[in-house]
Amino acid sequence: MRHDEHTGQQHAQHTHHRHEHTHDDRHGAARVSWSTAAQATLHCLTGCAIGEVLGMVIGTALGWGNAPTMVLAIALAFVFGYSLTLRGVLRAGVGFRTAFRVALAADTLSIAVMELIDNGVIALWPSAMDAHLDDVLFWGALAVSLALAFVVTMPVNRWMIGRGKGHAVVHRYHH
Repeated sequence: MRHDEHTGQQHAQHTHHRHEHTHDDRHGAARVSWSTAAQATLHCLTGCAIGEVLGMVIGTALGWGNAPTMVLAIALAFVFGYSLTLRGVLRAGVGFRTAFRVALAADTLSIAVMELIDNGVIALWPSAMDAHLDDVLFWGALAVSLALAFVVTMPVNRWMIGRGKGHAVVHRYHH
C-alpha cells in the first residue's frame, strides 16, 4: 500500500470515529444540514451541467440524432462530475487510484439520479428534444430540467451524507 493511500485511509478512519457521536439514534444516521446537502448537490450539478451542455452542443453541431446526442451528454455528465471530485481529492494528496474510487463512491448515485431527472424532463417536454441551440426552448427546458434535478437529488445527497456515503466520503480527505 502506498503511503498516500495508507494516510488517506487512516484519516478516513479517524474522521469516521469522530463523526460516530453525531448519529441520530432514531434513524442510525448522522444529522446533515440541508445546506451541506445543497453544497454537495450543487457540486454534482456543476459537473452534470457542463457535461450535458457540452454533449448537446457537440451532438447538435455534428447533426446527430436525439439518442446519440443524449448518450454523449449523459456520458460527459458523468466524466465531468467525476472529474470535479477527482480534482479536489487529488489536491488532498491522495493517490490517483484511491481518488478515483472516492469519486466513484461519492458521485455515482447523485449523478445517476440527476441525469435520470434531467433527461427525463427533456424527453417528456413537448418539442424539447427537437429544439436547436439557438431556440429559447432548448435553453429554457435545460434550465428547468437541471433545476428539477437539483431539487430531487438534494434529499438523496442528504441521505447519503448522513450515512457516511456520497460527499461524506470526499470530505474525509479534506483537512
